[in-house]
Amino acid sequence: MTMSSTALTSRLFEPARLGALHLPNRLVMAPLTRNRASADGIPEPIMATYYAQRASAGLIIAEASTPNAVGQTYPDIPAIYNDAHVAGWRRVTGAVRAAGGTMFLQLQHGGRIGHPDTTGLMPLAPSPVAFPDPIFTPGGSRPGVVPREMTVAEIRSTVADFAAAARRAIDAGFEGVEVHGGNGYLIHQFLSEATNHRADAYGGSAAGRIRFAVEVVEAVADAIGPARVGLRIAPGVTANAMREHDIERVYPALVGALANKGLAYLHVVFADPAQPLFHRIRGDWPSVLIANPALPWPTPFPADGGRYAGERLLAAGADLISLGRAFLANPDLVERFRRGAPLNPVRTEHWYGGGELGYTDYPVLAAQEDRDPVVV
Repeated sequence: MTMSSTALTSRLFEPARLGALHLPNRLVMAPLTRNRASADGIPEPIMATYYAQRASAGLIIAEASTPNAVGQTYPDIPAIYNDAHVAGWRRVTGAVRAAGGTMFLQLQHGGRIGHPDTTGLMPLAPSPVAFPDPIFTPGGSRPGVVPREMTVAEIRSTVADFAAAARRAIDAGFEGVEVHGGNGYLIHQFLSEATNHRADAYGGSAAGRIRFAVEVVEAVADAIGPARVGLRIAPGVTANAMREHDIERVYPALVGALANKGLAYLHVVFADPAQPLFHRIRGDWPSVLIANPALPWPTPFPADGGRYAGERLLAAGADLISLGRAFLANPDLVERFRRGAPLNPVRTEHWYGGGELGYTDYPVLAAQEDRDPVVV
């Protein structure tokens, strides 16, 4: 193993502010579904080890957690809608805090990306538009089902569930929450005309399609304070069979509707500084902007872990940079970047489910150096 003995300088290592929080660097661990909670959504002890290993990130955004039972997407994902979930997450946040880290929790409702074989419930969505691909369930892959169109009463109760989940997240020791508005899940389904065919106040125009997202964010902000709330968006991203044809209208409208709410941050997924929409969003958003430069799977994992792309986004106006796969495989990613050290390869076969293999067993520099002395 060889590495430079000279520490690398970069804005990634500068301290930053996030509301009242002081972050030691500008690197954010992006939320990553790993399917290692219990069958009823309680975080397992191994999850505390996993996140504590990565506590050197400026901010950790913990993996997508469902705010109610019907919002569950896949087996063994965590939840945050009862006391047992709070207790499980409290073990995780305690371990991360003891290691010097800071955590938010991502709140995600799957919408049409759910299955009765997983939840025992029929999925709810803006419109009865089935997910076109197979969905993984406890019994294996199953065809997507046609979700039931949400009534206005169900929309309002779901908004209330997000707010209650946010309060529970604070009780569990998180510093705040991120509302997941991207990657083809429920809020994203409301934003897209391909999955939202409603003729009422929650559909049709851009103003109608952003209404659910705005109501969720406002309710969460009312519940725990806006400085503890972030929103993640994914304009034009095709994950989970999403299609969007008017992102230049929808996302500026959404950003404009929330710009004066005092939120902690906006998190833009697959941000591209070469695209005008990124600069429009940056110009319209008054507080912290987190940018995620990752490319959709199966784009090869970059050898530098996304560092160069992250630095380009900082230069283009982002405040913080979120990385997923790089943190997954490198618990000490900040130190590896700082020292210009090689990165561990990502073992994709262990992404979802299982135990410590491919989860908590990735080596850190000190352990590697014990086996393979550094050449300088």
